[in-house]
Amino acid sequence: MTREIHQISTLIAGCCKNDRNSQRDLYYLLHDYAMKISYRYFSRVEDAEELTNESFIKLFKNINQFDSRRGGEPEALLKGWFKRIVVNTCIDHLRRTHLKLVSQEISEESETFADTQESGIDKLMYNEIIEAVRKLTPVYRTVFNLFVIEGFSHEEISSQLNISVGASKSNLSKARHNLRKIITQKTAYRIYV
Repeated sequence: MTREIHQISTLIAGCCKNDRNSQRDLYYLLHDYAMKISYRYFSRVEDAEELTNESFIKLFKNINQFDSRRGGEPEALLKGWFKRIVVNTCIDHLRRTHLKLVSQEISEESETFADTQESGIDKLMYNEIIEAVRKLTPVYRTVFNLFVIEGFSHEEISSQLNISVGASKSNLSKARHNLRKIITQKTAYRIYV
């Protein structure tokens, strides 16, 4: 374990000095981690790869701002810091590509969606759930990922995406509703086949 901590610290120090070997090693260490995050926001592998690489550029450009002395395991601290870079890079890309967010305010009707458990959800594997999330529209997928996976509040989502808090709540509610439909259809298909 001490060797791993030393290795991470050495890689970070090398990256601070623009050492290409350290950058390469850190890239290989964090690439899959960043791809999983990017892939939550973009259903095409090419887009996720592009955003992952853009995130690494930001990481290497700002690595001097990383404070590994905060206490804790350096790899976990680095991953947490890098995760924020990847998420913000994805959000920035969505803004640049003029993603048209549905900004309608939450209505009483959308507040009444039942939040019941689907009987077949326990049968779905992780990859199937992720695939179902990818089938959501970009707007719903983005709000769902930010709220459910990243742990953002509706106020933070509102600020990040330049939409109202009500629109964030509405989009999350509709994303959950659509996700239930996708999962139910997939589960029903498996049961009757």
